[in-house]
Amino acid sequence: MITASLVKELRERTGVAMMECKNALKETEGDIEAAIKILRERSGAKADKKASREANEGIVAAKISESGKSGILVEVNCETDFVAKNDNFQAFVGEIADSLLAGDASDLESALSSSKGDDTLENFVKGKVLEMGENIKLRRFERLTLEGEGAVASYIHLGGKVGVLIEVGSEKAETASSDSFKNLVKDLTLHIAATSPAGLKREDISADLVESEKEIFRKQMEGQGKPAEILEKIIEGKLGKFYSERCLLEQGFVKDPDTTVKALLETNGKELSDTITVNNFLRFGLGE
Repeated sequence: MITASLVKELRERTGVAMMECKNALKETEGDIEAAIKILRERSGAKADKKASREANEGIVAAKISESGKSGILVEVNCETDFVAKNDNFQAFVGEIADSLLAGDASDLESALSSSKGDDTLENFVKGKVLEMGENIKLRRFERLTLEGEGAVASYIHLGGKVGVLIEVGSEKAETASSDSFKNLVKDLTLHIAATSPAGLKREDISADLVESEKEIFRKQMEGQGKPAEILEKIIEGKLGKFYSERCLLEQGFVKDPDTTVKALLETNGKELSDTITVNNFLRFGLGE
């Protein structure tokens, strides 16, 4: 006899819809392990069929460890905004983030093959494809881990359209527990979400992006008849403005544009009698 409690157990173990679970149990005459095998095979086949469909919606999520010294930023895609806003889907993304935070995967391949319960994360995702009826994929994730004092913090904006993870260091252990430090870190995540810096400092900006900007400047000044050496000096001057707009430490702070982020860190460091540094940051924009 296929009882409601047996169907419920299979549902909890696989994440598959109730009717699918009931049918699988009927086929296996109540053998739950055999039913799990059938559902995994079906979810894989259905996921493969849906894999070619566009998945441009979804959410960005973040998880921070209990110690506050490490965190994960993850983007999971689906086909429709309706599913992206679904509590079930959002809880599912949260489970993925929890699993990645607890593990040591460093890339998508190792993440998908990592353990999730008594199966792999890849099969966990395929099970959700079967349940939700949409192409769902783990698009990307990155991890920040702080060595020393300070904190790793996150901010999710626009219901998961933008996510920020930041690693802020200090020299004193007690600094991270102060309200001033916490407010500063929060402000920095909001700033990054709003301004989308390309890197922390000039050295972090890709050479390709810098060369692309230089080429734009050169074309803007074509036909002005300026000597080559003067032209290069003008370009270097324009690059300075470019860096001030794209490098986090050189950007004007969104709440006080006349103060750079670097100056903001120095001011807060003096107030806290500590040295505050932004060691790293991540910003995911959905689909970017």
